[in-house]
Amino acid sequence: MGLLASSDQHRSAGSLVVSVVSHGHGVQVQQLLEQMAQCHTLHGARVVVTHNVPEPALSAPQGGWPFVLEIVSNAAPQGFGANHNHALRHAREAFVCVLNPDVQLLAGEDVFAALLQAAAQPGVGCAYPQQVDEQGQVQDSERELPTPTALWRRRVLHQSEARVDWVNAACLVLPTSAWGAVGGFDEAYFMYCEDVDLCLRLRLAGLALVRVSKRVLHAGERASHRRWAHLRWHLISLLHLWRSPVYRRARQLLRAEGGGAGTIGGS
Repeated sequence: MGLLASSDQHRSAGSLVVSVVSHGHGVQVQQLLEQMAQCHTLHGARVVVTHNVPEPALSAPQGGWPFVLEIVSNAAPQGFGANHNHALRHAREAFVCVLNPDVQLLAGEDVFAALLQAAAQPGVGCAYPQQVDEQGQVQDSERELPTPTALWRRRVLHQSEARVDWVNAACLVLPTSAWGAVGGFDEAYFMYCEDVDLCLRLRLAGLALVRVSKRVLHAGERASHRRWAHLRWHLISLLHLWRSPVYRRARQLLRAEGGGAGTIGGS
C-alpha cells in the first residue's frame, strides 16, 4: 500500500527544510542562498548548509536572511547521503528538500511553490523540476533503470532514454513522511547511485516521482567523466546497486508495470 500525504501536510505546505551540501562550493552556495532569499515561498523556511570541507563564512544580506539558516561544519568529509541524512534527521517540517549547491533558480520561476504543491498530493514520494543548462537545453536528469543493457544503449549507442525510472537528486522535495518511511539515503553509497536507490525505494513503497512544470538551471558536469577517483566511486556504487535487493525488487516491479514512472518529455 502506498503512503498518503496527511491532512496536516496539506495544511502545512509552506513547512519546509532545505539541505545543501557544499564541498568547496562557497561561491555557488552564496549565490544560491541569495536567489533563495528572493523566493517568497522560502520565507520562514529552514535551510541547512553543510560544509563538507573548511570554507569561508557565508555573508548574510543587510537585514539578514528571510529563512532560518543553520551551518554545519564537518570535522572530516562525509558522503553525499550521510550529509543530507544528518541535516534532515530531526526534521519536524512537513517537507524536506535536497538541493545541489550548483543549482541556480531562474527569475520568475517559483519552483518551490510548485514542488510543495505536487509533493503534498496523495501517493507522491518526491517532486522535482525540469533541469536546463545555460542555453535552456533540457538536461538528462530523468533516467531509465541503469541496467548494463541500458547503460550500453546510452553510452555506446547514444540512444535516448524514453522512461523515467529515477531522477537525479539535484533538486528534490519529499513529504517528510515518505523520507522517513524509506529511511532517507542509503549511506552505503558514498557517492553516486544514492539517488537511484532512493527513487527505487520510493517506487517500491508505492509512491510516485512527479515532475512539475517549473525549471532550474543545473549544468554541472559529472566529475566521474573527468577524474579517475570519481569514476572509481561511480563503478563501485553501480556494482553495489546491481547486487542490492532493492535493485532486484525494483527491476521486477518495473517489468510488471511495463516501464517506468512516465516517459521523458511527458507531463
